[in-house]
Amino acid sequence: MLDRFEQFTAAISSIHRFVQKIERDEMDKYGLKGASAQYLLAMARYPEGVTAATLCDICDRDKAAVSRILAEMEAKGLVHRVDSGESQYRALLALTPAGKEAADYVNRKATIAVELAGKDLTEDDRRVLYASLEAIAANIRVLSHKGIPDDTK
Repeated sequence: MLDRFEQFTAAISSIHRFVQKIERDEMDKYGLKGASAQYLLAMARYPEGVTAATLCDICDRDKAAVSRILAEMEAKGLVHRVDSGESQYRALLALTPAGKEAADYVNRKATIAVELAGKDLTEDDRRVLYASLEAIAANIRVLSHKGIPDDTK
């Protein structure tokens, strides 16, 4: 029988691996990396534009990863600069019409995927699951910064 740590990490790793595969498969249609799906969805929430710095926070990625994905999306005509800002990192970026179309596609597919993945959950199960995941994520974030104490008693 798996202990709680093994069960937890195996489940999270499995979910993450399969989500990445789905993202890669869907973004391949646009010649983009799977992570682009998250950026498209995030940028769609900011029709007036968003900075790379904000995307780093929203998508929980570092500046280099965000810059690479944005450069690819810009080269494919999915993103354009609204203004240059004080730096490239602070420039305001927005989706082009083709980018909005790609974001709509990702949103439709993500909605279907989440619905099918959670098809056996009740609304109450789903509420508890998301609240639990948010609590675990917050606690793990603290542990990753402060380290694990020697004794939790």
